[in-house]
Amino acid sequence: MSLTESNMLKLGIQAPDFNLLNVVNGNFVSLSAMNNYQAYVIFFICNHCPYVIHINPELIELCKEYLKKNVCFIGISSNDILKYPQDGPEKMKEHAIRIGYPFPYLYDETQEVAKAYDAACTPDFYIFDNNKILEYRGRLDASRPNSGTPVTGEDLRNALDAVLANQPVDSIQYPSMGCNIKWK
Repeated sequence: MSLTESNMLKLGIQAPDFNLLNVVNGNFVSLSAMNNYQAYVIFFICNHCPYVIHINPELIELCKEYLKKNVCFIGISSNDILKYPQDGPEKMKEHAIRIGYPFPYLYDETQEVAKAYDAACTPDFYIFDNNKILEYRGRLDASRPNSGTPVTGEDLRNALDAVLANQPVDSIQYPSMGCNIKWK
């Protein structure tokens, strides 16, 4: 594990499209086919990262809350499963079901989607408005494992609330920190 920060993709870009396997139900999910949402939250996670494990309970609660506000959430794992078999599709499915992810959990086998989003770590978050224009990228909040700072989802919540209210998102956005994506 190598502590890595987000690359902070340029704001204002169009969301890169993808068509990836949802490991839970076996269907493919294409971002271009998903329309009529008020916002889209794309995030890179994996099963074994202690930073993701640390935020999972709050991430699940935040998703449940904002799903009711017509926000689309999509989790993607892009890790090399030859070196990290615990992040393979079957293990992803088991993990998603066990902890109750309320969002599609997609497998980026080629890692092309992670590269298109310039994702660097897990977790790594991106919020797009209803036109799929990037308004926020970075962290869930300031909490890290063993930091003593509670997990609140504050940064992501504030950005989502601004997008949903058609207000500008705060220009001060902090990178996420976590395990590096395990590249092939």
